[in-house]
Amino acid sequence: MKLTVKLFAHFRDNRFVSEVQEYPNGITIGEVIDRLGIDRDDIGITMINSKHCGFSDTPTDDDTLAIFPLVGGG
Repeated sequence: MKLTVKLFAHFRDNRFVSEVQEYPNGITIGEVIDRLGIDRDDIGITMINSKHCGFSDTPTDDDTLAIFPLVGGG
C-alpha cells in the first residue's frame, strides 16, 4: 500500500517533509509513527486526508497522513 506521509515542524529534522512510502495493508497510524522513530507522546495531531485520526486507525492505498507535533506556548 502506498501512503504519502507529511511531517511538520521538528519532525522533519533528519527525516523528510513529504514522502510516498510502502506499508503493508492493515498497518495502523501508530505503527507508521513507530517505524518513523517518532515518540507517540510527542504527537499533537494526526490526520488522514485532512480528517483527524487516531493511532488505531488504518489508512488505505493512496491516502495522505499528516503528523503534527504538540505545540507549546505561553
